[in-house]
Amino acid sequence: MNLSHALIDVRPLRTSPAFRRLLIGRTVSVLGGFMAMVAVMYQVWDMTHSTVWTGAVGLAQALPMVVFGLFAGSWADRGDRRRIFLVATVGQASCSLLLAVQGFLGHVPVAGVLALLAVHSGFGAVGGPASGVFVRRLLPKKEVAAGLALNHISFQAMMLLGPALGGLVLGWAGVGVCYLLDALSFAVAFYAAFRLPALPPEGEPSRTGLHGVVDGLRFLARHRVVRGALITDLAATVLSMPMSLFPLVNAERFGGNPRTLGLFLSAVAVGGVAGSTLSGSITRWGRPGLVMLCGAGTWGATLALFGLTTDPWAGLALLVLAGAADTTSVISRGTIVQTRTPDVLLGRVTAAEQIVGQAGPNLGNLRGGLVAGWTSGATALVSGGLLCLLAVVFVGSSTPELREGTPPDRHDDAAPQLRDAATPDAP
Repeated sequence: MNLSHALIDVRPLRTSPAFRRLLIGRTVSVLGGFMAMVAVMYQVWDMTHSTVWTGAVGLAQALPMVVFGLFAGSWADRGDRRRIFLVATVGQASCSLLLAVQGFLGHVPVAGVLALLAVHSGFGAVGGPASGVFVRRLLPKKEVAAGLALNHISFQAMMLLGPALGGLVLGWAGVGVCYLLDALSFAVAFYAAFRLPALPPEGEPSRTGLHGVVDGLRFLARHRVVRGALITDLAATVLSMPMSLFPLVNAERFGGNPRTLGLFLSAVAVGGVAGSTLSGSITRWGRPGLVMLCGAGTWGATLALFGLTTDPWAGLALLVLAGAADTTSVISRGTIVQTRTPDVLLGRVTAAEQIVGQAGPNLGNLRGGLVAGWTSGATALVSGGLLCLLAVVFVGSSTPELREGTPPDRHDDAAPQLRDAATPDAP
């Protein structure tokens, strides 16, 4: 296999100017979001000096996703996804602008800051399911996995760059400027989506209210492949999320050196970027279920080994491998959701995937902390990794359809037509 085949597949950037614009807009807005998150954490800590309040930042972000996500997905399956995404983007930008105003003026109580953050997250819960159809509708099926890999590598690159840049801006100009830059970043995403055509659901629109949510849950309960993909992701995050354990393991095994802790936190992201960069062969292979199972199993196994190692360099290598395996699993899971879900249900299933992505890591960090409190950090890592591996083996053995290749999608013929209609010229 030559290197060009192994490197990330960039065909979507050449074949779809609309996807290219969306990727640029997404990258800029994600960068702004990470900068704003540094500002939020700094401001809340500066106002309270309380880890309870800084922990509440994560709750303010996750709770709206969990509470409103499925209803937002049902709404996205009833209307024009483009228009819904534009409304959500304006809402997020407005919240960021209000955060900037309070950052410049000061004297806003911490509860008010968290309330603005929660509303911001609520608009994100609306925009996420709507934007979840963009890759599927703009690219032919054979390029969907590549499009998801490009989205993923842009996110992880900004996860590495955004906090560092946010810290620099914070020290230079204060929290208000960080929030203001986040608000401005949404303009790029808005422009990219504004140039899309209308994107109504293909098929009978979702029923209103709770009925539409129940229809989406019924699909997830009956579709073994999509259900297995989401369960696998939950197993990987809830059973073996390591982030909350890094400080304790660093103190237990590596003398509590803060530089080692920082490297641990970065190693997973570095592995993720490397995994995305070398994703070309797996996105072209056409076996996303098998790739996802292998990736999730490798994630659990490497974290269990990390819990046993006493050498910091070996530990870093294992975390890099874990990050690459997680990226492989996430890209493959997204490919399954995009190619196995009918368009008319894609908003709701994307919302469920978004909820899993939000709630799973938070629950996993909580589980790890509780187990470590009863035992040790190493025990929590090893037990969680092994439980993840066992869960992945169970899902894979009980769902043979998940190990097979993706069948032809009867809706795929619409994608090239929409792609052509949506991309009259380059940006």
